Amino acid sequence: MGDVIKFKRPTAAEKHKGKTLCRSGFHKWKVVQDKQFDVKQGKLVTIYQCQRCGERKVQAQ
Repeated sequence: MGDVIKFKRPTAAEKHKGKTLCRSGFHKWKVVQDKQFDVKQGKLVTIYQCQRCGERKVQAQ
């Protein structure tokens, strides 16, 4: 016979860690790509990504 392994379910705090701030609009933005040229806008753009939830935003300069 083998050993019995108990599986631990994540608690609600572990499951939703960091997502409540993002839902309220408080993202933690980090620059992914700086000064990329966008052909459609004809401008330099910077791509930001939230470290907690992974949402992306593009800001023209």
